[in-house]
Parts: sequence; C-alpha cells; structure tokens
Amino acid sequence: MLFSSFSQQLNPRKRKLRQQIETDPYYRFQSLEEIAIAVELGIKIDVTQATIDDLLRLPGLSIHQARNLVELIQIGVEILSIEDMAVALNMPLTRLKPLSPILTFSYYDPDSLVTPKKININTANLEDLQEIPTVSNKMIQTIISDRQQKGNYKNLIDLGKRLQLDATIISELMHYITF
Repeated sequence: MLFSSFSQQLNPRKRKLRQQIETDPYYRFQSLEEIAIAVELGIKIDVTQATIDDLLRLPGLSIHQARNLVELIQIGVEILSIEDMAVALNMPLTRLKPLSPILTFSYYDPDSLVTPKKININTANLEDLQEIPTVSNKMIQTIISDRQQKGNYKNLIDLGKRLQLDATIISELMHYITF
C-alpha cells in the first residue's frame, strides 16, 4: 500500500519532467533520470554537430568544456566516440559513460559535396575567401578591410550589420563560414 502511494506521487513528477523536456529544446538535464526520459522521447545530441548550448544540456559539463569541445571539432579534431570525448575534455570516461544513451557520434567526410568546407572568416586570407561560393572579389576586399579596421567578427549578426548584408546573402554565407 505504501509503495503504491509513493508510485502515484512519482508519476505526476515524472510527467511534469517529461513535459518540460519535450517542450523546451534547451532544457538542461539535471540527472540521469532526465537523460532517460529524453532518450524515451527520442532526443539525441550529435556531439560532432553540437553547439555549445547543446552540450550545456548535459549534466556535469561546464561552459568551458563545451566551448573547448566545439572549438576542437571546428578546427577539425574528430570526436567519434565517448572515449574520444572523454580524452578531449580531460574527463574520466566513467563520468561520461552514463550520458552515452543520449549521445551520438557521426563521421562527416570533409571532402563530401554535401558537407561544405567552412572557412573561418576572421583568419581567412584572400585565397581562402575566394573559395566561398557567391562571394565577389569586391565583397572579399570589404571583408578583409573591415576586419583589419574594426577587428574580428563575432557572429553572423555582427558580420551582417558591419557589412550591411541582407538576409539572402547571410543565408548563403552561413553554410560556408565560421567564426
């Protein structure tokens, strides 16, 4: 009888958690129970494509660790398993292993036509910028000149404002550049 009463109390709490996780795409998981609920809902985090915000959903991961992992992936370090992730974060595997049900690791061929090579707009030289489709020589000169005068671009919004780009151009560029 006592067990049945406790079970009934637990169900509303679990239902509420489930609803929060289901409706909030940035819900930060606090426990392995919440990870299990997310897995039941079909939520997965592809580490190789994850943003800092995606990684911050994982319990026990700091913003510093999330930034480092994203930066490593952006420079071309392949994180293809939970073991790779543990080494990259300098964390014990035993600490990450319980998160494995929600994590996926995908391999993306850098030479694939489906996955365009991203160029860091803050460090790219003239030749690198010429590899970006639809970017004219005039725009390349403007990017380099503006970058030299005002410093690095923070993100797509900053780039768009500084160069007075319309949404169509930003939509095209975002697939080819990184910051």
